[in-house]
Amino acid sequence: MADFALVIVIVTALAFDFVNGFHDAANSIATIVSTRVLSPGKAVVWAAFFNFIAFAIFGTAVAATIAKGVVDPEVLSIGVVFAGLIGAIAWNILTAVLGLPSSSSHALVGGIVGAAVVKSGWHSVNRSGLQKIAAFIIYSPLVGLALGFLLILAIMWAVHRSRHPRTVNRSFRWMQLASAAAFSLGHGANDAQKTMGIILALLIGAGKVPTTADVPLWVVLSAHTAIALGTMLGGWRIVRTMGNKLTRLNPMSGVAAESSAATVLWFASAKGIPVSTTHTITGAIAGVGSAKRLNAVRWNVAGRVVWAWVLTIPGSALIAAVVYGIVGLLN
Repeated sequence: MADFALVIVIVTALAFDFVNGFHDAANSIATIVSTRVLSPGKAVVWAAFFNFIAFAIFGTAVAATIAKGVVDPEVLSIGVVFAGLIGAIAWNILTAVLGLPSSSSHALVGGIVGAAVVKSGWHSVNRSGLQKIAAFIIYSPLVGLALGFLLILAIMWAVHRSRHPRTVNRSFRWMQLASAAAFSLGHGANDAQKTMGIILALLIGAGKVPTTADVPLWVVLSAHTAIALGTMLGGWRIVRTMGNKLTRLNPMSGVAAESSAATVLWFASAKGIPVSTTHTITGAIAGVGSAKRLNAVRWNVAGRVVWAWVLTIPGSALIAAVVYGIVGLLN
């Protein structure tokens, strides 16, 4: 019976990964679709491919942080992880319906924290780990914004004397294929590892692998496959918010935004820091837009996005706490 429950929760974790890919597909393809470099159908296939092959380039440092750095690993029972995942999935679906690009990563963290607190109290929360994640809630969009701002200024300075604007535009359309691929690699590396960390914690808790074990290869491949399939189905309402409503993009600004966000994600993945791909690309897009002029960014839309960020951890934590309470009553 315990093994059956373990399999059910692992399948739920992979379902979260699928929804994560579906929800965050907009992050990977919004700029390349809004600049019409690729059609939506081709863009999701492009992003899904690079989501999947990220496992061959990056390690599993983020997975280790999720497995041991959010709450006390001793608290991570099958019931806690199940309730946490349901909280995160429900929050992702709610914000996807509303067209709000909230963070799947922080929904997962909030869900796990909410269920763990109901089970064992606030002392089960790893405060230093949460502080590290909270710090990068602030840092990742700000660094993305600064890099986007500086990179688009450097690009505009480099091409401002060109007498062949069509040639320049055509060049940046090709370059955007590379920048979108780089961002999708970072998205696959950072987000897929969060599901790997959850499954690794479950396997350790169930005694299936030793506490010193690395992430099994089947877990790595399953997580990347789930997020890639989710990306292929994409969330089109969020694409509109990210690609058109926040600011208008062209191939040049798209390259700057994606390259800046990819730089942040690659750094965070290498350092084992779980960051939000949503926060990062939104900051980069706002930085690129504000380099043209401040009113080029629709700050009222950005304000709605910020509110979604603020509410994500408490919202998913509340849902997970309720789910864990119901599971406890049924037992």
